[in-house]
Amino acid sequence: MINRILIRIKVLQIVYAYYQKGSNDLKVAENELLLSLRRSYDLYHYFLLMIVDVTHMYEHLIEKRRNKYRPTDEEKNPDMRMLNNRLAAQIAENEALRKYSGEHGISWSDNRDFIKKILDIIMKSDVYKDYLNVEEDSYKTDRDFWCYVFRRVISNNEFVEDFLEEKSIYWNEDIDIIESFVVKTIKRFDETTGSKQELIPMFNNNDDHEYVIRLFRQTLLHGDEYRERINRHMKNWESERVANIDLIIMQIALAEIMNFPTIPISVTLNEYIDAAKYYSTPKSGTFINGVLDSIVEELKKENLLMKN
Repeated sequence: MINRILIRIKVLQIVYAYYQKGSNDLKVAENELLLSLRRSYDLYHYFLLMIVDVTHMYEHLIEKRRNKYRPTDEEKNPDMRMLNNRLAAQIAENEALRKYSGEHGISWSDNRDFIKKILDIIMKSDVYKDYLNVEEDSYKTDRDFWCYVFRRVISNNEFVEDFLEEKSIYWNEDIDIIESFVVKTIKRFDETTGSKQELIPMFNNNDDHEYVIRLFRQTLLHGDEYRERINRHMKNWESERVANIDLIIMQIALAEIMNFPTIPISVTLNEYIDAAKYYSTPKSGTFINGVLDSIVEELKKENLLMKN
């Protein structure tokens, strides 16, 4: 689940913090990196549990309206489609979700107002209205409903993002990426798998776990060497004051270029140029692209690259 785009972001954040703190404890920083990635995986489970808790909150709302002194006919006979949503019921029984949530203390129990607000946002949405009006009553319809909720209601919702960023400092840059994985997970759910439906693992394979550790260690252990090479090539640019984040981005990119021959150089360059555009100045992408291109040509001449 934690793909290399997210890994690069996390490595960038932790390396930046490492230098800002003036730390020299590589192991502490490495543990912080792994914790940050674990928190991203926590968020994945929080989102899945949100479906369960919103459904329970809807049940509570129905009962509350029914028990009013003078309930309306609509309140006496509410639409039960969302309450009886098959996908939500299956997620509630999912063994992997229950196990992980229990072991890591994942719960919305202390955030009932947030869940209530999410329910309110959903019920006011066109997605909800369309769901109630669709003629087909099936597992697929129920599953599609929650896909649309995450795509059109939860995704890019300012209230959701503000709340989650306040809930955990580790989630500031994760939300969009994790939401996309939740949608992928929902699409994979099959009614026949019942409670045994597999969730997406934290790492796709051992290579990704190794990539995290190696990229981080090589970036810092060979930091002086990479910085020296970067500084030589910056002389060709009319820039006396280069943003520190730009130097760190190039340092990590160089660590990846020199230590991961199976990753195409073009992929590495594109990923870190995009990171520069997001985390630094509008001109940083062009600047970093020029410096790294120059360094790559030099490394090829020195026969220090094993890839194209």
